[in-house]
Amino acid sequence: MVDWIEPHPHGIYVPPADAWVDPGRAVDRALVTHGHADHARGGHRAVLATHETLAIMDARYGAQAGAQAVRLGETLRVGDVDVRFVPAGHVLGSAQVVLEYKGERVVVSGDYKRAADPTCAAFEPVPCDVFISEATFGLPVFRHPPVAGEVRKLLGALAANPDRCVLVGAYALGKAQRLVAELRAAGHDAPVFLHGAMVKLFALYEALGVRLGDVRPVGTLKGEALKGAIVVAPPSALADRWSRRLPDPMTAMASGWMRVRQRAKQRGVELPLIISDHADWDELTGTISEIRPGALWVTHGREEALVHWCGLRQQRARALAMVGRDEEDMGE
Repeated sequence: MVDWIEPHPHGIYVPPADAWVDPGRAVDRALVTHGHADHARGGHRAVLATHETLAIMDARYGAQAGAQAVRLGETLRVGDVDVRFVPAGHVLGSAQVVLEYKGERVVVSGDYKRAADPTCAAFEPVPCDVFISEATFGLPVFRHPPVAGEVRKLLGALAANPDRCVLVGAYALGKAQRLVAELRAAGHDAPVFLHGAMVKLFALYEALGVRLGDVRPVGTLKGEALKGAIVVAPPSALADRWSRRLPDPMTAMASGWMRVRQRAKQRGVELPLIISDHADWDELTGTISEIRPGALWVTHGREEALVHWCGLRQQRARALAMVGRDEEDMGE
């Protein structure tokens, strides 16, 4: 139906704009939906993204050549295509890329969620001819509970174990900041301690206007100083030697994958927290029903189940064979 969009294993090419959306390798012109490494990389000759995403890319990859900040809702002409960025609700600065050409509209959603998040703008549905959707949690088993309940679970475990600390594994970009913001919303005003790998991005969030309260690097603290505290670290640090300094840590993981008990057990997670920055099954199917695109293209995850669901409802759909869209250490 739309013949001016070309999906490739390493990205989506838009010939009339001579631009790529979320390319997995360096290109002349990239339209980047958000700052996670499976969507954003350095080395492009020109980059269009939101101000926040460009700041995240600068922090991760160094200053971006040819960077152009795009305001949400602003329409730019790129080649022969009108390009607009609208909120995706995934992480700070995340956006869907809306492409319009010869009376047709394609929306590349990147990663998205529909649940409220105090650290980023909410997803904005856009009617379109083709909707390109992720499917990270594209199976009916994945139905994320309300975040407030998972935060209460964390605070309850902390209160019940005053001689321990709770060590939470969470993505350094997005998940960790959202977790802390949700803790503040629940009334937890005590300092939250950070693994060193978290400090830079927390400072960037604060600089970009996201208030996260009293957060401190763990630094040289250990033992008594961390009893009764929440410590946030990358998932890879949970079983690292670094964690041995902590006072009998209760290991937690904030991830949509914690819905699968076997995954929590394999990682030695004592306190699984089902907190995801991606749409669950109901949000994916609900978004498709709300937008009602002429065709759905599915990528990044469990494509087959979502394509099958569409087929049962006479909704045109196809799976895209994209590479480099992995679970990234179960931190989704």
